[in-house]
Amino acid sequence: MFASVGEVLKYIKERQIALVDLKIVSIGGQWLHVTLPAHRFSQGHFEEGVGYDGSSGSGFGKVESGDVSALPRPETAFVDPFFEKPTLSFLCDTITADTKEPFPSDPRTIARRAVAYLKSTGVADEAWMAPEYEFHVLEHVQVVNEPYHTSVDIRSGEIQTDGLTPPIPHKGGYLRVPPSEQLHNLRSEIVLALEELGVPIRYHHHEVGAPGQCEIEVRLTPLVQAADHALLIKYVIKNIARRHGKLATFMPKPVYCEAGNGMHVHQKLAKGDRWIFFDESKKSYAHLSEVALQYVGGLLKHGRGLAGLTNPSTNSYKRLVEGYEAPVNLFFSLANRSAAIRVPRYAIQPEQKRIEYRPPDFTGNVYLTLAAMVMAGLDGVQSKIDTQASGFGPFDVDIAKQNGDFRSRIAALPHSLADALEALRQDHDYLLKGGVFNAAFITGWVESKRERDVREVNSRPHPYEYQLYLDT
Repeated sequence: MFASVGEVLKYIKERQIALVDLKIVSIGGQWLHVTLPAHRFSQGHFEEGVGYDGSSGSGFGKVESGDVSALPRPETAFVDPFFEKPTLSFLCDTITADTKEPFPSDPRTIARRAVAYLKSTGVADEAWMAPEYEFHVLEHVQVVNEPYHTSVDIRSGEIQTDGLTPPIPHKGGYLRVPPSEQLHNLRSEIVLALEELGVPIRYHHHEVGAPGQCEIEVRLTPLVQAADHALLIKYVIKNIARRHGKLATFMPKPVYCEAGNGMHVHQKLAKGDRWIFFDESKKSYAHLSEVALQYVGGLLKHGRGLAGLTNPSTNSYKRLVEGYEAPVNLFFSLANRSAAIRVPRYAIQPEQKRIEYRPPDFTGNVYLTLAAMVMAGLDGVQSKIDTQASGFGPFDVDIAKQNGDFRSRIAALPHSLADALEALRQDHDYLLKGGVFNAAFITGWVESKRERDVREVNSRPHPYEYQLYLDT
């Protein structure tokens, strides 16, 4: 929004901004915030930041060394539409409280280091990204998780209707129209709010899932901006849903036997004024250049370990099952939604040519997800990986309908978070190149997810276990 600090301070004064809100990206990928009276906000805040305890909630440091600072970035500013008083919000980098250097584990800093490393290799100058936003909008979710009472009560107006409209049938929501589709006006309000905030929207529609599943697609933007937009988009979706008395969730698999929410990431590389994923030769597969095919190979080669960052929840692996257009195998194909990487058939011009990596979901930190994908793809380019020789395809078939011998030759995505974290522990050297990630960060991430997610979920009886074993 602003090119300089001077512009910021002038805007605050002229527009009578009452408050300044600083939004911080936690290690887990959520926004945290701290708010200042606007009249106390000065140029010094863009140099020193605002100190906070990085050991409480954000995951940035241990208790004994948790002091960090939030450094606002002028270009990320927006007037927050959800606060009663006029409030100017900034996305922040996290810096060390004493030296004011970038904090090594700050997700925005990691994403910028990935872009810097990409440029340093000479392969490309920028990675352009666009996640697809799949989410559910529900009327009510009540969770009880006590030793003597475990339950989840989910209500959807598109399933439990008022009797005046028929419910959407099981897995029958794709592109539905009103009145069965009840969320069109809500999505329209969301996308118009996002356009006001500078997020370029392609379209929105109802998705496959009957109980309120929606999708919003955006245009590709440079990596860090794409990650910034991702958190802004989630923020707007959740707050507008709440304004209408509903709950929006990006949980990968909120409802058993219905379609889950992925974060399919469209991506392409640019060098100067050239889009380098395109090859006009008729001999090339889907007009993908050699660099593009090598990039694809890198993503697929590291796909199992990548899942530890791109799908870091136990719920992620309840989505990655056959029968719901979610990938389970690491191969690529043209317009094939059972593939881990889909090459859109309609993307036929140089500036359109891209690939879509389909495994990720929004339980990951989007900055880490996008950075890790670039590092994996770049490793494929640097090693000149051969996708066909490596068994990654292209396979233009429905893998679920192939025989066991064919399927056994294709690498599978992990079946659980524990498997994904172990794969990440064993395969992360490519992430360390250029100092983008560091070994301590990866170790800490794996240990934290094992302790908080895997162990905690595995130690609790599941309701279905009572159905299986109560009469033992």
